[in-house]
Amino acid sequence: MNIFKQYPVSTYFVLTFAISWGGFILALGGPAGFANTDVWQDASFGFAVAAMLAGPSVAGLLMTSLIDGKAGLGRLFSILIKWRVGIRWYAISILTAPILSMIALFSLSISSPIFTVDNKFSILLPGIIAGLSTVFEEIGWTGFAINKLRQRYSILATGLIVGSLWGAWHFLASLWGSSGSSGGISLALYLPVMLFSFLPPYRVLMVLVYDRTGSLLVAMLMHLSLTASVRILDPLAISGAPILIYNLVLAAALWIVVAIVAIAKRGNYGQDCQSVRCFN
Repeated sequence: MNIFKQYPVSTYFVLTFAISWGGFILALGGPAGFANTDVWQDASFGFAVAAMLAGPSVAGLLMTSLIDGKAGLGRLFSILIKWRVGIRWYAISILTAPILSMIALFSLSISSPIFTVDNKFSILLPGIIAGLSTVFEEIGWTGFAINKLRQRYSILATGLIVGSLWGAWHFLASLWGSSGSSGGISLALYLPVMLFSFLPPYRVLMVLVYDRTGSLLVAMLMHLSLTASVRILDPLAISGAPILIYNLVLAAALWIVVAIVAIAKRGNYGQDCQSVRCFN
């Protein structure tokens, strides 16, 4: 218990990875399960993803209970149901990912299936379901880790810490599906781009929005929007170098937004955010 209280965030991340990766590997029947590269046809796919998604939320609830007790769980519930935050924050949380994804698509003259297929519902529905399946991750990422880290670090530092570990958390899933999208690109290049290109800057923006709203619900919507956008707008037909370039362009667009916000708020941001530290 002492080590939990002395290193709460580190313990949270260890538990998250242990639950997610342990459950993921068990669902596949052990490391040998990675030999099946057709993830969409693998009967274990749903179980593996469910096990992985459980990690952040279970670890977040457990650590909140151990560290902060009933008061912490009460705080977690209060920010979960906080919805009076202003319409602009809902707009930002829902529209950031799809708008920047479309900018990346159009700048590279890449078409997305959502613009070409007749039955758009067949793409929209799975994308929305995928987004909904990820929202409870934020009980841990935002509800516990970011709340703790913001007591010591700026928005930028907090976003980079959580965003980098968030990316690393996707490693097994990305590795499992790499044969279908890496296009022969070395995994030493493919995986770092897929895991660490756009997720850290997007997490910085998520921390910024959470810092201004104090709403876990809004953070969940922002996570949902990213996951749904990836499923709905991403050009599924491309692989190899084109998909890496697409992700790098999306990451560049996100970093530009982060830079613009940081410059715009440098002078007075500390006066109107909910926490003591912001970008400073």
